[in-house]
Amino acid sequence: MNERELALEVLLQIVKEGEFSHIALRQVLAQYQYLEKRKRAFLTKVVEGTLERMIELDHVINCFSKTSTDRMKPEILLILRSGVYQLFYMDSIPDSAVCNEAVKLAKRKGFAPLAGFVNGVLRNIARHKEEISYPDKKEIKKYISVRYSLPEWLVDQWVKEYGAEVTEQMGQEFLKEQPLTVHIHTDRIDRQALIALLEQEGVCVRQDDTYADVLYLSEYDYLGKLSGFQKGYFQVQDISSMEVVRLAEPKEGDQVLDVCAAPGGKAVHMAQQLHGTGQVEARDLTDYKIEQLEENRIRNGLSNMTVKKWDARILDEAAVGQKDIVLADLPCSGLGVLGRKPDLKYKMTRDMTKSLCALQKEILEVVRQYVKPGGKLVYSTCTINREENEENTQWFLERFPEFELRKQEQRLPGIHKGDGFYLAVFRKRREA
Repeated sequence: MNERELALEVLLQIVKEGEFSHIALRQVLAQYQYLEKRKRAFLTKVVEGTLERMIELDHVINCFSKTSTDRMKPEILLILRSGVYQLFYMDSIPDSAVCNEAVKLAKRKGFAPLAGFVNGVLRNIARHKEEISYPDKKEIKKYISVRYSLPEWLVDQWVKEYGAEVTEQMGQEFLKEQPLTVHIHTDRIDRQALIALLEQEGVCVRQDDTYADVLYLSEYDYLGKLSGFQKGYFQVQDISSMEVVRLAEPKEGDQVLDVCAAPGGKAVHMAQQLHGTGQVEARDLTDYKIEQLEENRIRNGLSNMTVKKWDARILDEAAVGQKDIVLADLPCSGLGVLGRKPDLKYKMTRDMTKSLCALQKEILEVVRQYVKPGGKLVYSTCTINREENEENTQWFLERFPEFELRKQEQRLPGIHKGDGFYLAVFRKRREA
């Protein structure tokens, strides 16, 4: 299969079969490592870009097609969506090539009778790109929804909570191409030595202007091939995720429990901050997640980190009152990471966020029992939703008065560095 056919297969896995975008893309890139860098980059850009802008792409298609997008076969719709994305956002590809390749792809996938339809819609769009109309800004919620490909229910919620201007800033940020953020394992290598190593391998490296242990990477081919990654010199971790560990303020010798730890960024970071002392126990629910955690532990050479399979909803009697710090980065709606996982905005619903709120409360009610008097419980989510964040925090304080709130922060994309993230640090009173 060529890169366009591979892109279609990945998009079908995500949109038709419900696979998560980061998993589907990672699997196909691992399977086709032999593809040259240019083709892998094309595949990634088409998949991610089509997902990011799907609402806008459907708006454009519906302006030119007599058959509405909700009545099209999934394969034809995705061929059109990815074609429109290339026409609008990949200037290096001639419009004629986009149309011709889409027609070939429709035929190869067994839709030869619809090849003329695909050709007609795409060529019509290509000829009239500058004439396409969008919702008027006076209808601000509809405008933001189409322009930034955000579901209307989500726009409505964010406009009520943060205002239209901030909601639009977040929408813009989600659509920006972001470099990979990594945390340097400074006990193993210093920043300049790692930068030199990465640049030797052709990686474009940018330093953070605030944190000396943060780098931004781009223009690399395959992360697993980088020697610095293989040797555990750095760990993939977003700035907002790093803030969880920084706000927890671990000290050497601390006993730490991360109850929903996979893939392991915060657990690894925490173990590194302890500089070989104390103990970080990283837990999660499935064999796959445990394998991720163990791989990260071994690659980073962490003797003070252990991995355990455990359901966070079930109380571990042996751990009650034993931990200086409990990290509870819990399952959430993921609305803060739409820039990296764009398919989440199409899968998530209001009802699903309410179910997640209930799960978060259930887990918090259990894991708060592991905190020593004077110890800390750090609650975090990678979402932007008051019900899962500030309201859960208020519920927790009212239900468990032995805890006091020490810090609370909602990080918003485009306003703060990094992903959308919520963090709350509770301290258990010593007299408790």
